[in-house]
Amino acid sequence: MDPSPHPLSQFVLKMHSRCDLACDHCYVFEHADQSWRGRPTVISGAVLDIAARRIADHARTHRLDTVHVVLHGGEPLLAGRERLRLAAQSLHTALSGICALDLRIHTNGVTLDEKFCDLFAEFDIKVGVSLDGDRAANDLHRRYRNGRSSHAQVLRAVDLLNSPRYRHLFAGLLCTVDLRNDPVTVYDALAGLTPPRIDFLLPHATWDEPPARPDDSASATSYGDWLLRVHDRWTAAGRPMGVRVLDSVLRTLRGASSLTESLGLAPVELAVIETDGALEQADSLKTAYDGAPGTGMDVHANSLDEMAVHPGIVARQLGLDGLCETCRGCPVVRSCGGGLYAHRYRSGSGAGGFMNPSVYCADLKQLITGIRDREAQKTPMPQLPLDEAHLDELATGFGGAEAVELLARHELTVNRELLAAVWHESAHSATGTAAWETLSVLDAEAPESVDAVLAHPYLRPWAQRALRGDGEAGRIAMRGVAELAAAALVRAGREGTVTVPTGSGVLRLPTLGAFVVGDATRAQVTGGADEGFTVRVGERAHTVGRKSGADPAWWARHRFELPGWAVALEDTDPWRDAHGYPVRTRLSPAAAEEWRDHLAAAWEWIRRELPAYAPGLAAGLNIVTPLRESATGADISSAARDAFGAVGIARPDTPQTLACLLVHEFQHVKLGAVLDLMDLYDPTCEQLFYAPWRPDPRPLEGLLQGTYAHIAVVDYWRALRRTAEGTEAREAEVRFARWREQTAEAVDTLAGSGALTELGERFVSAMGETVSARLTDPVRPDALISARRTAADHKGRTVPGS
Repeated sequence: MDPSPHPLSQFVLKMHSRCDLACDHCYVFEHADQSWRGRPTVISGAVLDIAARRIADHARTHRLDTVHVVLHGGEPLLAGRERLRLAAQSLHTALSGICALDLRIHTNGVTLDEKFCDLFAEFDIKVGVSLDGDRAANDLHRRYRNGRSSHAQVLRAVDLLNSPRYRHLFAGLLCTVDLRNDPVTVYDALAGLTPPRIDFLLPHATWDEPPARPDDSASATSYGDWLLRVHDRWTAAGRPMGVRVLDSVLRTLRGASSLTESLGLAPVELAVIETDGALEQADSLKTAYDGAPGTGMDVHANSLDEMAVHPGIVARQLGLDGLCETCRGCPVVRSCGGGLYAHRYRSGSGAGGFMNPSVYCADLKQLITGIRDREAQKTPMPQLPLDEAHLDELATGFGGAEAVELLARHELTVNRELLAAVWHESAHSATGTAAWETLSVLDAEAPESVDAVLAHPYLRPWAQRALRGDGEAGRIAMRGVAELAAAALVRAGREGTVTVPTGSGVLRLPTLGAFVVGDATRAQVTGGADEGFTVRVGERAHTVGRKSGADPAWWARHRFELPGWAVALEDTDPWRDAHGYPVRTRLSPAAAEEWRDHLAAAWEWIRRELPAYAPGLAAGLNIVTPLRESATGADISSAARDAFGAVGIARPDTPQTLACLLVHEFQHVKLGAVLDLMDLYDPTCEQLFYAPWRPDPRPLEGLLQGTYAHIAVVDYWRALRRTAEGTEAREAEVRFARWREQTAEAVDTLAGSGALTELGERFVSAMGETVSARLTDPVRPDALISARRTAADHKGRTVPGS
């Protein structure tokens, strides 16, 4: 065996050794190892300092790219904000200039508040929360010492993390399996909270203390069956978030690495640092026997290189050679990896009691073979992320946050495929290749940052232009890849440099803004977690970040955090002209502030008067691109078919009109994403159809888009009629009457087209039900007459965006 240690890159730093809950399944307090009783309650500043230095020394010695640290307990929030701040500062200071730091905290969430979240935002600390499902499931174990439920407090914490201000910090939910809970009910309760990831953990157990089973059979597969039911529900929903254990099985079946130490054969690179500085093996070993995690080492006396060659650590880095004979001969061993090391323990057996199959051996085999067989039976067509309920919800003209987020997930997949096509089809420059390698590394180590950049609405117009294949395509492709890599590097807060070819005098950083570079043909973007980032143009370096002053060359994107909605004005991206109307140039601060005021008032109006549209809009619309105002004063708005998540609008005179344009155009955004997923009509249909609001015949998709968008227009005038007064209310009534009749007529044309698929007929039928419900609203006869006269007068005019 190589005498040099396999480096450790993952550390659990114990901030506090007590807890404010009394969970009866907790391996720290309720299982065999009781070493917590003799440890300091809170980690000291001295231990934090030397632990950070030990980690930095180890990272420097082994040239680690990234160190992963989880602040843990007990309950780490009990350590208090100042101690947590000290931990973050110590780690950042020690690792500065050595490697990137992925810092996380795992909490029960019961005391999480905005002050904690502000601290975590300051140091980019991702937050994981323990939750076992709905209240009934959670209350089986996760209670206070007096028996009181903690469920409401945890939901409050999750709501806080789901707010636009802190959503980027939310790492996911951790759930311990209990067979008494229905797996589908548990999954639905957790998925309904829209976490970015869910971890399902098998309860820690050994052959001496086997897990509870309904039939008390050690060979039963009840836990595997439970997880397979979760898998089936997750898959039917389109796999809307990561599920670590299921993703790990899928990855290992493809020959990739696992995402968890409980599966796969990859070496374990984990060490625990206790509140007194003791260096220990994984916490899960506390379930085996008293003292099982101990190594006899501590940060004061021992380096992490010494820890890395401890026999207990080395035993978990031997791959197949570290498993018992039964495991080595198992057909699923490369996925299973023998299961979690602690779960193999049986007193009196070989290699310290761990040379055994997992006590969950049958369950893991059932899970892995079940997923393998399901994947083998899948049709070549990809699973659609929309189930019937979500499709029906969107078909009504509305669509809640969950349905729209599923659309967004699919659109991100499309963008990723387009990016891969651009790279495949392009002639690769050295600069482009280096940027692509940076992007690939970030995709593995900071996927949230890459996803955020690749979800940029104007990636697709760039990709389509790069794929055109003309003389400019290669330069456009390589510049765009470098821009995406630079933006992802900055968002991830990682050290590194990306060289970006420039064009038109501007370096764009998608989702962030743009930098004016003048005549320079290239610039270098250097990332850094503390100072922000640096752009070097020629001999001059510009630093952009919270510790630097305003730089006139930096055009930051205008981003507004409104209550329940985070939205940005895009006035820097050169590909934002996809909407078919001239775009505004860079907005002045005063103009951006006017936009903010209008957006805030429009959003408040939508939430109050059009509440059925608000959740979906907040989930899927994150960019408004300012368009150039019409010389005639007409309202202008548009949604580009290939720019999911964005609409283009020339700012109207009133926030109420802006509210109408927002909900109207976002209808086009939603339907465009639905049409990317499924055929609602025969794509070979060449017949043209008349829309009641246009003089020219339209292709079927054009009629479908216009009709779907006008459902929102009908509801806008319906709401304005209800809230306005005097002549404004009378005008709103006329317009409501007009648009509901014309939209109903368009639905009838669609239904009678003969070109709808079965799904399309179902979709249009639901649209019709929404419009029919509006036809029952009483309207004064004179208003109805005026509406029909106005419709006739406008027959020759075109409605923008429809």
